[in-house]
Amino acid sequence: MTDGLVVGTSGNVSVRVGDTVLVTPSGVPYDRLAPHDATGVDLDGRQVLGTLVPTSELPMHLAVYRADPGARAVVHTHAVHATAVSLLVSELPPVHYMTAALGGPVRVAPYAAYGTDALARAMLDALADRTGCLLRNHGTVTYGDSLDQAYDRTAQLEWMCRLWLTAASVPGHAPSLLTPEQLAEVTERLEGYGQRS
Repeated sequence: MTDGLVVGTSGNVSVRVGDTVLVTPSGVPYDRLAPHDATGVDLDGRQVLGTLVPTSELPMHLAVYRADPGARAVVHTHAVHATAVSLLVSELPPVHYMTAALGGPVRVAPYAAYGTDALARAMLDALADRTGCLLRNHGTVTYGDSLDQAYDRTAQLEWMCRLWLTAASVPGHAPSLLTPEQLAEVTERLEGYGQRS
């Protein structure tokens, strides 16, 4: 909440632990969540932990875990800049090299009502070979092999959306975009980036 990625009860988060998906409950503000509010479901969506109703976006979270067994966390937000970009384009243009960290230019999934299988399917199509996407008139979805990684990808996506909106708003100028070759070079460099474990 302090990063401005969610407001009130908008957005949701999940973490996969074995065959259980721990997910934020529906309609509970994040600043009021406590450990006893934990909600868990199996990969078929059956509740196995807690008494609070899981997020209405459960179909999206489960779709990611079913599609990519390596996914360990999913973050969905209604971040303002990313949502604004989803209204304007079908793909976030590659304005920064961190586009490569999400697998390439970030696609926008067509609009579908929240909490539906149609939205989950549209999201999966937009996520093909990517770890993040925008949802038209809705928000963002990112995932990763840890909650930290999924969250960092969400924050990076929101920053890139803000960057593009800012640059694109200057009259008489168009933002400079990276080429596929430049993104490929960054993708290769990112493979060795960071500390060795």
